[in-house]
Amino acid sequence: MISCILLFYLAHCGVEEARAAFVSDSRGFRLQPADPDQLYARREHLANARAAERIWADRLARDPKDFASAWKLARARYWLGGHATDQDRKALYEAGIAAGRAAVAVSPNKPEGHFWLAANMGALAESFGMRQGLKYRGEIKDELETVLTIDPAFQQGSADRALGRWYNKVPGLFGGSNRKSEEHLRKALTYNPNSTATLYFLAETLVAMNRRDEARATLQKLLDVPVDPQWAPEDREFKSKAERLLQTLRR
Repeated sequence: MISCILLFYLAHCGVEEARAAFVSDSRGFRLQPADPDQLYARREHLANARAAERIWADRLARDPKDFASAWKLARARYWLGGHATDQDRKALYEAGIAAGRAAVAVSPNKPEGHFWLAANMGALAESFGMRQGLKYRGEIKDELETVLTIDPAFQQGSADRALGRWYNKVPGLFGGSNRKSEEHLRKALTYNPNSTATLYFLAETLVAMNRRDEARATLQKLLDVPVDPQWAPEDREFKSKAERLLQTLRR
């Protein structure tokens, strides 16, 4: 008999997500929830990411002080938002912001909530124009600077990388600066010289500074570095983007 737990999942998400959310064997469903961390590790298959998101959302609903579920939920919604249709993307990022705020409220002295809150706000700002960018501009910067205060090495210098992106994307009238962008991105590379995200953002900043030869060299390095197993989905995407940008710069 299918339990009410599985029926709940079937009612609230697709069949693929319901299957991913439960551990099974050759005899069928055991009705034992899968490990969301293991599901998220296989996030390139979006059904796994959606199943992990659902589990963390359910856990947070049951316990609003579950810090780990809150920040991991924000992270999952950031990933899903980046792979959603325009119709769904905004709602996912806004839900990611809500999860990030929940994490910050529970543990304001830990970096994860601040970072993933900023990441979702930044993605929303980039995806939906200047109005969203102006709305979140100051708060994104504040959250990332908070991460630097708490733990500058968090997630291999991710706050410096994101601030480098912030300074590149924000107009100079509102505080943007390619010089500061480069400074933060090079600082991030001191934590992980092979970060594909950091190398890609640095290349974009160098292009904006009309330093195309350096940008090409940076992109080539990105293509040459090995894929990090922990960040394999992101690494493969940045390598694809780097190939396209490098082709443009060679014209």
